[in-house]
Amino acid sequence: MTETAPRRRKPQTMKPATAAAKLDVYLPATPAEFQESVISRDELAALQADPPAWLTELRRNGPHPRSVVAARLRVSTSGLARAGLTGPVTTAEIEALQADPPAWLLHERRTLVEVRREEKRLAERAAQHPQG
Repeated sequence: MTETAPRRRKPQTMKPATAAAKLDVYLPATPAEFQESVISRDELAALQADPPAWLTELRRNGPHPRSVVAARLRVSTSGLARAGLTGPVTTAEIEALQADPPAWLLHERRTLVEVRREEKRLAERAAQHPQG
């Protein structure tokens, strides 16, 4: 009977775009070495636990991906698209919009509140009347 060596598990990896999304950063603004590498789950965890200066700077000042911009402005990503904000936005630009909100921003905030209210109503209704 021969003993076999234990098999080493290959570490799970992800594409840079996936890692950037998990880190809430805009991929084209990351360093080239990040954009051109495959990131393991351990490397991602290390970046989250102890972010390097470039990651801290991106999170602080941007440019930010649409999901982060939408969250900071309290609108949906669809609302950003309807307003024509399709590219990256910096923290300074977000703060300027918050300080003097244009009509589209106020409208999109109201729309998002209404959508969430309706989703909540439907969820409550479904809980009260389960299909069966």
